[in-house]
Amino acid sequence: MPWRPSAALCLLSSALCLLSSCSRRETLVEAGTRTGILHMGNGAEPATLDPHLVDAYTESRLVAALFEGLTVIDERTSTAAPAAAERWETSADGLTWTFRLRAGLRWSNGEPLTADDFVQSWRRCLSPELASPYAYFFYPVKNAEAFNTRQIADPAAVGFAAPDARTVTVTLAHPTPYLPLLVASSSWYPVNPRVLTRLGGLNRRETPWLTPKDFVGNGPFVLTEWTPNGRIVTAKNPQYWDAATVRLNGIVFYPIENPDVEERNFRAGQLHVIHNLPLSKIPAYRASAPHKLRIDPFAQTIFIRFNTTRPPFDNPRLRRALSLAIDRDSITRNLLHGSRAPARRLTPPGLAGYSSRTTLTDGFAAARQLLADAGYPGGRGLPPFEIQVRNDELQPKIVEAVQAMWERELGVHAAIALLEQKTSIQNQRVLDFTVGSNGWVADYPDPATFLELFVTGGTANWTGWGDAAYDRLIAQAAQTADPAARHECFQQAEAILLEQSPIIPLIFGARNYLIDPSVKGWEPALIGLYQYKKIHLSP
Repeated sequence: MPWRPSAALCLLSSALCLLSSCSRRETLVEAGTRTGILHMGNGAEPATLDPHLVDAYTESRLVAALFEGLTVIDERTSTAAPAAAERWETSADGLTWTFRLRAGLRWSNGEPLTADDFVQSWRRCLSPELASPYAYFFYPVKNAEAFNTRQIADPAAVGFAAPDARTVTVTLAHPTPYLPLLVASSSWYPVNPRVLTRLGGLNRRETPWLTPKDFVGNGPFVLTEWTPNGRIVTAKNPQYWDAATVRLNGIVFYPIENPDVEERNFRAGQLHVIHNLPLSKIPAYRASAPHKLRIDPFAQTIFIRFNTTRPPFDNPRLRRALSLAIDRDSITRNLLHGSRAPARRLTPPGLAGYSSRTTLTDGFAAARQLLADAGYPGGRGLPPFEIQVRNDELQPKIVEAVQAMWERELGVHAAIALLEQKTSIQNQRVLDFTVGSNGWVADYPDPATFLELFVTGGTANWTGWGDAAYDRLIAQAAQTADPAARHECFQQAEAILLEQSPIIPLIFGARNYLIDPSVKGWEPALIGLYQYKKIHLSP
């Protein structure tokens, strides 16, 4: 009789099939959780990983894994916590700050990290040759602005000193009580001056040190791969001072600009974390997977920016009319599914107890009257204009809603031009635009990080607008140590900004996250930057 396999043998064969070629392929999330590798969507391809040149939040999120400053901002409290510096103190007059470095700090190549490395790095960021977009973060320091603007040539005249290998002193031009928050920003991160000098020059913008072969950093992770528009791979840095507490073995960042693609990759088990859940999918996740959905506060304001050097937007009445003709509540309720709050001022909530008492009002009737006062009754005589918009998932939707309101209520016609993030930022930086949308994320949790943007000629004032009274108030705030008096300066300055309307605040930020349950230790962070060493993976 013919041979027939027994039932037991059939079961054994099936089991072997499942354990071999018939088994389901392991997803990246499963493999990463098993091996300690976090896979994370990053939203955009970075233009650079140089901490002194980054100018986008998606880049800052990356360099925070590769570098570390004297302090770090604690996610829970939004206060400064020790990082490379174990402690600090200030003089009685608030003009001299002394930071004491931890013992045994090292670069990822094993070299000692000294106080002089910090001083040389800060001079680099201030150098006119480098043209760092955030050099102004050092302007509270004695002679920093004069050096950056070529009024003085000697970098030793700037208020930085390293009296010994573990001590850094910073001498200020005026009291800056929030300095420990400021030094946590990427502009204050150190770079290895010997490596940069060897590879082409400390102050050159284009040097090859940002390759996996030559990269040297001081953060909890090091760069091991950078495939443009593919992925950025990092590995745990064994030279990091706190390496024993770092539980991730690496992080892989994926520059996926399309939120729908990011969300599909999350569902397919290819990403542990995505930062931009498509708005249309928030209700579904609220209903079916609330344990994976996170909507966290985020110190960000999305706004429309005018180039006030180009007529007709040199007319403040026209700008304010357009600002009033926006139903922000409708946008947040119907378009954003309640995930964000309407912005009727520039400064978001949560910034050191500051809240603007001046707010915008939504009013179509008042907007129509202002438009007529500006010389364009019913929109007549106002030529169509273009709004440059970053091609992400959020801003085009918001601007389309604003476009429709302006046309319906004011008779104003605008076209929308979608641009990549890098192009949008560059155009607005050099005033190669008429109207544009953008956003600003707090670099540190204080109102100064928003209101100092719009001083006349400011590095990040991409409007061409300036106002002498506004400038005086911001300068006065910078020299005022008393918190109440300082906030009063900001109150008056923000009232001027909202009245003149070089920008139109639209919505405040929030982070719509999807996080796999295997990710532990991911705490809400008001400014959106995390201490990756606190995060770990558990099945």
